[in-house]
Amino acid sequence: MCGYARRHVSSRQLHELADLLNEAGLVIKRGVGELVHFYPAFGGNASRQLNDLVIRRDGGIATVDATWWFDCAEDGDALRVNNKLTTFNARNLVSQYWRGAIRHHRGILIATGIGEGKMIDGKNRQYLVESVQPILLGCVYRPYPNGCYSAAIITRDSHPRFEPYHDKAFPLMLPHDPTFLQLWLSDTPEDHPAIVELLEHPKIFNDLKVTQVKTFKDAKPLSESEYVAADVN
Repeated sequence: MCGYARRHVSSRQLHELADLLNEAGLVIKRGVGELVHFYPAFGGNASRQLNDLVIRRDGGIATVDATWWFDCAEDGDALRVNNKLTTFNARNLVSQYWRGAIRHHRGILIATGIGEGKMIDGKNRQYLVESVQPILLGCVYRPYPNGCYSAAIITRDSHPRFEPYHDKAFPLMLPHDPTFLQLWLSDTPEDHPAIVELLEHPKIFNDLKVTQVKTFKDAKPLSESEYVAADVN
């Protein structure tokens, strides 16, 4: 994951997501009918957030805005970002650092596109990866006593069919399966067989369109788009 995500969903898609999560009150404040860009909090910018991160709170589904950088500290009614550690992605989930979050604070980012990059012939190529159906990205988050949140997107080992666009890691995509999503958002330990299976064998759950672009935000194509079908199993 190279540090970019976007969301552009319709009201119809939002209703479908609410049904998928068995939560009629799911509220997405940003990205319904408009294009929203997400960037990590490089430079200590705590206002760079994953808006409407889906979590379980008080026995139900809630959405919160979380600074896209896990390692933060309270700073009055805001957060202070620790840029000494790069923590906008969570990779080594068995480490002590991530263990509490992956066990107790799992979330979902609803996206319709992500940005990836790869060095090819000495040049960094950028690829915008998009899907008509929302991409559900597995996240971990941290709540703070002042009411703020921080978060990271989970990445796993590279996926063989994704390696032409990024060969170092693969963002954890979640299946559009209500039973699994409820399990993911619950306080069920991460050693549950279904969660272990996904973490150890990540999959592509959406049909993806991949386009080399000059910048992720402008998405000006530099090549013909390629297509990556969802994994069969």
